[in-house]
Amino acid sequence: MNEEKICCPKFNPEKWDKKTSSWDNKKFIKDSLPTLFHIPFPPTIGKKITRMWTAVESAGAAAADKEDTLILFHDPSAFRSEIYISVEKDVPSENNVAISGDFVSQVFDGGYNEIPKFIKIMDEYLTQLGKKAKNYYVHYAYCPKCAKKYGNNYMIIFAQV
Repeated sequence: MNEEKICCPKFNPEKWDKKTSSWDNKKFIKDSLPTLFHIPFPPTIGKKITRMWTAVESAGAAAADKEDTLILFHDPSAFRSEIYISVEKDVPSENNVAISGDFVSQVFDGGYNEIPKFIKIMDEYLTQLGKKAKNYYVHYAYCPKCAKKYGNNYMIIFAQV
């Protein structure tokens, strides 16, 4: 049944919660979308991600295990959000970028509107580690339909330190 369809793989919070990762030219494709005070327009997100993911699959650039794919959101301003999808190789006709640095990740379960609270918790955790965030990237583990079906709305906040 179409109603029972779950498109997002089951998320394992332990894999990402309170972990440190070093990325050395980790490959992504990047696009952006308009926001209004950090609030994106939902139809725009779905269309962008669908278009980007189609390009990734067409190029054979997706991770072998879908669970390893990161879709990151970064808000450089209140009026623009950047979307990054991790890839295994460059994707023709896309904006291919690489991200390097050290990242501390923490997993949260809640709504989009709770991100400011989660970032405050993340900052407190970073202070305990003697670190400070330069940038934040957010990965949502599930699309809205799968979050409803799984009963959790997990997100990973990556703090570039």
